[in-house]
Amino acid sequence: MFHNLTKLRTLILANCRFFFLDGSLTKDLKALIGLVLILKDNVNVLQNLVEHLTSLKYLYLQGLGLYCSCDNAWVVSWVKDNSKVQVDMFNPTMKELQCLSDNGIDHLNFIGYAKENCSFEIKFVFFASTSAFLCIFIIVVLSYKFAGQYIAPFYHIASGWFREASRVNEARPSVFVSLSAQSGLSVGEDIVENITDSIYASRQTLCLVSRNYLGSNWCSLEMQLATYRLQVEHSHILILVFLKMIPSRLLSSHHRLARLVKTRTYLDWPQDPEMQEAFWDRLWCKLSSNKAN
Repeated sequence: MFHNLTKLRTLILANCRFFFLDGSLTKDLKALIGLVLILKDNVNVLQNLVEHLTSLKYLYLQGLGLYCSCDNAWVVSWVKDNSKVQVDMFNPTMKELQCLSDNGIDHLNFIGYAKENCSFEIKFVFFASTSAFLCIFIIVVLSYKFAGQYIAPFYHIASGWFREASRVNEARPSVFVSLSAQSGLSVGEDIVENITDSIYASRQTLCLVSRNYLGSNWCSLEMQLATYRLQVEHSHILILVFLKMIPSRLLSSHHRLARLVKTRTYLDWPQDPEMQEAFWDRLWCKLSSNKAN
């Protein structure tokens, strides 16, 4: 009915039964200057009602009865803050703007209802956000305290699997050799990523254990990653070679290596030159048996 009335300047609706007022009523009333609404029933007034009324100067609302809904909360702030439109609300039976509650019987003070149910207090927002941040912080700290030793290996294992899956067509070296060397890795390389790639790109890990090996953080990481891979995949062979005899008191402080020594066979590098040939035969036999698998 009201569509295409692009030149209409004044609209008076009296004793009309509307259930709601929205932008579909006013979308073409861009030239409207004055709007008079004399309503018989309670309504919901949606905010897009006035979005298209760019020329509106005067709004008269008589007998306005609203439903108690946050959809109507914008009316109070819009009337208060809008300086371009003169708004008059007249209700001969009420001294204050009221709304009809959900039960269809009680009438509540609409301004009080909107303030209590439809506005966000900035203090509450700060309180809620601070509480949420503290809860997340506590959870992160506790998680790191009780599961931190597993988080980093899990990340490296997952990233190693992913990178290895992306290189399925590349040739894989047979053995990754973990040993303590005097020379450092080249500057600028991501050492942890390099170690992870090397272990997960190899079929076996050969750990050459010495006193320097036990004192090296990088060797400890290599041992940790290789151990986790062994536990998860079950098919990956981890070979331990002790270059020198290490006292049990020194070995006991390295729990992961101590457990491996108890559960897996290992090789000792013979000090007698005559036994070294037999050592190489045993090592080659272990490496060859894993290739066959």
